[in-house]
Amino acid sequence: MTAYEPDTARGVPTPDRAGGDGPVTAHRGGTVEVDRRRAGQVVIGVCLVALTVTGVVLLIAGINNNSQINSLRHHGVRVTVSVTNCMGLMGGTGQSGAGYSCDGTYSLDGTVYRQAIPGLAFHAPGTTVQGVAVPGDPKLLSTPGLIARQHASWTPFIIPGLLLAVVVGVLVAIYLRRPEPSRAPAPDGTATAGPR
Repeated sequence: MTAYEPDTARGVPTPDRAGGDGPVTAHRGGTVEVDRRRAGQVVIGVCLVALTVTGVVLLIAGINNNSQINSLRHHGVRVTVSVTNCMGLMGGTGQSGAGYSCDGTYSLDGTVYRQAIPGLAFHAPGTTVQGVAVPGDPKLLSTPGLIARQHASWTPFIIPGLLLAVVVGVLVAIYLRRPEPSRAPAPDGTATAGPR
């Protein structure tokens, strides 16, 4: 038998010295470099988008809430709601009651609607409750007592206003801290603004 010799002419790899078929080359661990400035910009961008979306959603909810209150107060008509069922609601700990969720049916413009009765009071099935509904939006149901206590106000806009103000403030700060454009000297020696 002759000793093993690599056939370099045909490109056959040489086994390692221990006689095994180990890797021909060693792999070196690559390093991953993170651009902290770019990562910070991405995080700030994601936060600004989240704040903007939250502020817009809350703003729309506040507008809808005020619109519903105004519709019920100015265009609502009295309806008689027949209670169909009532279920008890559990509190956060599950050990105490948090009120009741009741459903009922009522007729408006010749059509019968089934809707949740606003409030947490218990109503025995089969009894009737006075309600207020809007002819143009019959699924919008309330009670005279709730309508008397509710008024359209600006308070639902405080939180979304603050969120959107924070977004605008951060954007203004970023705009003011942007680097100044480089100025290249003109042929006559005066400084001119570089490309924007």
